[in-house]
Amino acid sequence: MKYLWQATALLVFLVTGCGTAEDKKEAPTVTEVPVIQLQQTDTSLSRDYVADIQAVKNVEIRARVKGFIEQIFVDEGQLVRKGQLLFKVSNKEFLIERNRAKANVAGAVAAARIAQLEMERVKVLVDKKVIAKSELDLAKARLNDAEAKVAEARAAIADADNKISYTSVRSPFSGVIDRIPLKIGSLVDDGILLTTISDIHEMYAYFDVSENEYLQYQKTMSGKFKADKAAALILSDGSRYPFGGHIETQEAQFSDNTSSIAFRARFPNPGSMLKHGASGKVQLISKLDDKLLVPQKSVLEIQDKSFVFVVGGDNKVKMQSFVPEVRISEYYVVKSGLSAGDKIVYEGVQNIRDGAQIKPRYQRMDSLVAIK
Repeated sequence: MKYLWQATALLVFLVTGCGTAEDKKEAPTVTEVPVIQLQQTDTSLSRDYVADIQAVKNVEIRARVKGFIEQIFVDEGQLVRKGQLLFKVSNKEFLIERNRAKANVAGAVAAARIAQLEMERVKVLVDKKVIAKSELDLAKARLNDAEAKVAEARAAIADADNKISYTSVRSPFSGVIDRIPLKIGSLVDDGILLTTISDIHEMYAYFDVSENEYLQYQKTMSGKFKADKAAALILSDGSRYPFGGHIETQEAQFSDNTSSIAFRARFPNPGSMLKHGASGKVQLISKLDDKLLVPQKSVLEIQDKSFVFVVGGDNKVKMQSFVPEVRISEYYVVKSGLSAGDKIVYEGVQNIRDGAQIKPRYQRMDSLVAIK
């Protein structure tokens, strides 16, 4: 009887122990994962490019002659008209040169007149055979020399007049005056920078495009880099410039440092908000008609191939490759490999294994794609 109770107690212990071990065994964890259903859509995607904003015209105003700045007729930041007087440089030396040149012209003209009369006298004597014909040739040579000196003296007057005109520095076009580093009384020499003037009624925005994007554009000769393509401008504070622009042209070569090529867009600037040297971003809109989009964060790239995790009816994921047609902003446009209605893992693909069981948390595709 004693042994029977001991055996019963041992059996109860074993059964209890086995049940406890089974209870402690954890069930596999099912991770909740965001999932989207692919659908064909008509939408627009934007892409921003860092831009260098420049005035349509930006010219350095430099001195053409040596002298002292006598007057400054404008101030920094002032709007000026074409031909408006900006600076006055001392011109006394050039006035003296012009007077000297005028005196030389008078002397040269008198000498030429004397040579003319001498030639006519010699010609009469040659015709009468009083003197040899060679005397006439000599007289003609003297007259030619005197006339050349007249022309030289008159050129000196023109040169002096030019120098005098250079002492009055005028605006080459209508625009805005930049900083004026020199003040009244400063000695300037030929080539010294006086100021800079910018025509900012319209502005250029230069932005770099990668070689891959450029080649895609060249294959189709259409799309967001096409000439006359509409462009928007995002200012440095993140606000949108109120006036739209368009792409005009592109540069002739790629940059050695960045392997990119610059495109140029033009924007109106009626309120003079934009200034030469400002920064911002050119925003281009790509219209997509009836396209299948896959978010970049849903894609795994392995050995130059693109993969997504497709969710099956049993909520198990399967890695599937697809061929992208082009990458725009944060999305891939699908060329082949996926179809409308396919359910794929939206994000967190780095933490999922092929064949894993998941708990889908569905999100609407149209809430992810920015409609422009």
